Amino acid sequence: MLTRHFPLVIVLVIVALALSLPWLLSWTYDQIDWDAVRAPAFSGSHIFGTDEIGRDRLARLAAGTQITLMVAIAAALVSLIVGIAWGATAGWIGGRVDEAMMRIVDGLYALPFMFIVILLMVVFGRSILLVFVGIGLVEWLTMARVVRGQVMTLKQRPFILAAEAAGTPPIMIMVRHILPNIAGVALAYLMLTVPQVVMVESFLSFLGLGVQEPLTSLGILVKEGADDMDMTPLGLLLPGGLLVVILVCLTIEGERLRDRFS
Repeated sequence: MLTRHFPLVIVLVIVALALSLPWLLSWTYDQIDWDAVRAPAFSGSHIFGTDEIGRDRLARLAAGTQITLMVAIAAALVSLIVGIAWGATAGWIGGRVDEAMMRIVDGLYALPFMFIVILLMVVFGRSILLVFVGIGLVEWLTMARVVRGQVMTLKQRPFILAAEAAGTPPIMIMVRHILPNIAGVALAYLMLTVPQVVMVESFLSFLGLGVQEPLTSLGILVKEGADDMDMTPLGLLLPGGLLVVILVCLTIEGERLRDRFS
């Protein structure tokens, strides 16, 4: 069983290290060591060295991982809530309401979602709150379609028809019977949404439109590492490699869950 969930175990280990390392290191992610600018790995108290202004690379890597995963999870939850609410409403009501709601989804699918997120960042500012709300509000479309299809199938089942015939209010049918039956599928697509959000957040931060200083993220660290790659390749290899591992592990686990519940 451990082998089957090995990707998830790797992600949990990364999360545990990201949360615990700031308490164990003698340097914070934004603290500058003026005596150790661009220090190599294993120099003094800096295990992975320092960046171009003397900040500890390991501390910044831990903080960046925290921020990236926090934004990803929060945005995925926003996507989950909006997607379930929209898809369940459309699937349950059906008819013209369903048609109108799904045409809106189709129209939003046609828009370049990255452009929408960038536009939100430019118009409303670059706060971390807006980052995950903006990303979540453009990542709910697939969830809405999946939930709608599940609800349309479930509402034809005998136990749902019996509940309706007994006079059970639609909201109670949704809460007691439909939502518990679509929870597995929703969880599977939630797991697939998280790596997508990680990639979007990292791309926005790489462009300078995501998380802002003094906070950091894996996207910011990749950008800084790319700018300084000719002098210290470790600055790019560490966050870039960690980002790839997180994306691959989360995608594998999400695909496994989707195959199980589909």
